[in-house]
Amino acid sequence: MASGPLILAIDQGTSSTKALLVDGGGRVVARGTAPLAERQPRPGWVEQSPDELWESVRLAVKACVDPSEAGRIAGVGISNQRESLVLWERSTGRPAGPLISWQDQRTVAQCRELAATGAGDLVRSVSGMPLDPMFSALKARWLLDAYDPDRRRSLAGELCLGTVDSWLLSRFGGDHVIEAGNASRTQLLDVRAGQWDERLLELFGVPRQVLPRVVASNGDFPAVRGLDPVPDGVPVLAVLGDSHAAMFAHAGWRPGVVKATYGTGSSVMAIGDGGDAAGLCRSIAWDLGGRVLAVEGNIRATGRAVSWLAELFGVTSERLLAETGDDEPGGVHLVPAFGGLGAPWWEPDATAVLTGLTAGTRRGQLVAAALESVAFQVEDVVAAVERATGQVRVLLADGGLTRSARLMRSQAEISGRVVVRSGEHDLSCLGAADAAALSAGLCTYGELEARPRPAEEFRPEGDPGERAARLAAWHEAVDRARPPGPRPAGDRPAHGERSST
Repeated sequence: MASGPLILAIDQGTSSTKALLVDGGGRVVARGTAPLAERQPRPGWVEQSPDELWESVRLAVKACVDPSEAGRIAGVGISNQRESLVLWERSTGRPAGPLISWQDQRTVAQCRELAATGAGDLVRSVSGMPLDPMFSALKARWLLDAYDPDRRRSLAGELCLGTVDSWLLSRFGGDHVIEAGNASRTQLLDVRAGQWDERLLELFGVPRQVLPRVVASNGDFPAVRGLDPVPDGVPVLAVLGDSHAAMFAHAGWRPGVVKATYGTGSSVMAIGDGGDAAGLCRSIAWDLGGRVLAVEGNIRATGRAVSWLAELFGVTSERLLAETGDDEPGGVHLVPAFGGLGAPWWEPDATAVLTGLTAGTRRGQLVAAALESVAFQVEDVVAAVERATGQVRVLLADGGLTRSARLMRSQAEISGRVVVRSGEHDLSCLGAADAAALSAGLCTYGELEARPRPAEEFRPEGDPGERAARLAAWHEAVDRARPPGPRPAGDRPAHGERSST
């Protein structure tokens, strides 16, 4: 390992925690990972243990960092799963209940009730988010109703409520803080002012006293403590939400590009205000010397569509994808609305559907349909981003599912756009490292833009007419998944014809 300072990057994700050691040139010199379980105690409920989450961080760091190199770590960057929420006791640091996952759907009924009062317009205009169970605000109400129903302990400052970044930073001690981009995903923040909004706090029943202080993406954060073998006192230099960190690693502030992260679900993001951005969210991408806004569409189930089939057939996802070969869907469509549909539809009451089955349908066709469902869902959001921000020239792809070349080819054909697959699969982790290195003065924005990034291009070659027909058939399947009722004008994403170059 060459000499010089190192950045430790930690990506705390839904199913695992990853850690990277990165040198001053952005090269990964060591890796570590640790799994993280989730529990589904009731249909639609998804929980994790806050203590197990913290332990997964400690194990990933220990697997990554050789004690002989720990003294060279100049700082830490953190990226984290967003919208998931933890409630803990301020004095002891003990969790008061489970972590409620971003995937959790237990608050669908409350969401429906609020929407019926007309609250959706206020929520959307102030927070930038549609009223939906994915975001943290209704999770906050649920946790407080369950563990502090009269809000006495919250008002007295005895409880802390926070997203995963807040929970991890609390393990180091210091003030109760949250990074601005993560705060913007709670649905409690005025996204333009960057402050908690009293109207939203009252609407969702969340006392200000239980919430963390909002800070920039480069701090101030408490220094590392209890993260063996990293020495206590190493500074935390940057914190970003995982999708924001992946965008940063792509140097995604450049015009004309959109980032799609393919994980359990997917985030499609572009820098820009986006105006009203129908079907999309507006959030803070990062605040590194100034707030940068982004538009984003969140898809609930992309990789989850593949893992669901793998569980159904009793094999691993890797084996399932390897066995697919050249099978085509053969008219089969899977709409994986296991927890409703996210962007651009935002239909929490949608249900998963599988259409086009015949007695001759085989496993390979189902897998092909699952992969196509990923590409179709991503393109629907990219089309909405294009309407909000201008022409999308390139789709930057990252995340574990991009290992499937078949999916990347399918994405290019369905989108009619150039798709660039990152050669680094742990891009959220790398983005946290880049932001930390920038904060430490180890690099500049220009150097990050010029930094070589291994990537592979996939270009569309199909006929635009055939592409339009495939999208129309997909939207017919989506309509079957959505609740019955009238559809507003412009309900479907508009997909213009594009050249294949």
